[in-house]
Amino acid sequence: MATSSLFKQSTKIVGVSTNYAAYVKDKPVPKEPVIFLKPTSSYLENGGTIEVPHPLEALFHEVELAVVIGQKARDVPESVAMDYVGGYAVALDMSAREIQVAAKASGLPWALGKGQDTFTPIGSVLPNEMVPDPDNLELWLKVDGETRQKGLTNDMIFKVPYLVSYIISIMTLFEGDVILTGTPLGVGPVKIGQKITAGITGLTEVQFDVARRVKPLT
Repeated sequence: MATSSLFKQSTKIVGVSTNYAAYVKDKPVPKEPVIFLKPTSSYLENGGTIEVPHPLEALFHEVELAVVIGQKARDVPESVAMDYVGGYAVALDMSAREIQVAAKASGLPWALGKGQDTFTPIGSVLPNEMVPDPDNLELWLKVDGETRQKGLTNDMIFKVPYLVSYIISIMTLFEGDVILTGTPLGVGPVKIGQKITAGITGLTEVQFDVARRVKPLT
């Protein structure tokens, strides 16, 4: 499945928050996954430009393993959940942190800070045979060549089979839908004019520029 077909088929992006043990070592460990939704209009293909909305000067980067659903799934037990996975990708969950924090304080949805256009940069989908063990991968992210994030997916609190089963016990997932499985330590700001590269070691790499969002003339 190529990224272009992912755009056409996907109906939703399900994000998972606070899912790395090192990230919550000084905080209570979640008893169940903390999930949120992002619109498919936030997808950005590899090589595109991440847009920073006015008046913000920076966004926060989060590199994540994306799980791509391969067929319609609903109420599937964890023991067979992986049968419904069609592949994997490296993705970024970009956050307008100022907007997100203000929204949470007001009881408004996370989508205000995480669901804007270009806020889900994603690479091409890797077929299952290229990723025999999604719980044993190294994710990394650099800003202008400086390493900001590097972490192993085996540090995830909730592993991929459980996440898939948990989410499809709540909502039906369709072919092309994406689960963002959480981010390792190192989340930080990226400013206008900088460049992000990220990847899964030995498997794939993506690159994105960061620029000011320009509103179209009306």
